[in-house]
Amino acid sequence: MLLGLEWPDSGQIIVDHERLTRASRLALRRRIGYVIQDGGLFPHLRVRDNLALLPRHLRWPRARIDGRADELLRLMQLPPDVLMRYPGELSGGQRQRVGVMRSLMTDPPALLMDEPLGALDPLVRFELQERLRELFHTLHKTVIVVTHDLAEAAYLAPRLVLMQHGRIVQDGSVSDYAQHPANDFVRRFVTAHRSMMHQLDA
Repeated sequence: MLLGLEWPDSGQIIVDHERLTRASRLALRRRIGYVIQDGGLFPHLRVRDNLALLPRHLRWPRARIDGRADELLRLMQLPPDVLMRYPGELSGGQRQRVGVMRSLMTDPPALLMDEPLGALDPLVRFELQERLRELFHTLHKTVIVVTHDLAEAAYLAPRLVLMQHGRIVQDGSVSDYAQHPANDFVRRFVTAHRSMMHQLDA
């Protein structure tokens, strides 16, 4: 809904003090970088061309595109030769880093990350969680991360919003959830995650 791909049954969506409408959604969409599970890269394009899609549409010169790609390679700690590879030649963690790079190419003020680490193995996921948290502090952007993992959400964000059937049921810090759950659903959600951690400890 933030990207104007779906519309709410009631109410309205406000992005940066501006109401999202069908007429304004394209302009607003360009101000939000979007990262999906497994990077969402086009498999028939090399990494360089995946990164250049929106900048080319915006008529950026080649030198500016290349300079921005090099800057983001350093930010995401990837080697330069990644630019000439196809997505299928990359590891899952590399694809996801490239997906983040593509979302940042035009330096949008906000990022929307939809289950960005869900398809990764635990070790790679842990490493990318650390890298993303560093990025969030460095870039000073509004970042919305969608995840079913409470521990991951608490690690990446100071503010957690829990939804049930399309409605917000609690909005606060992870300590608010643990100490003052808004209803039984929140209580069970927190307990389920605690139970998983206890099983791992056992």
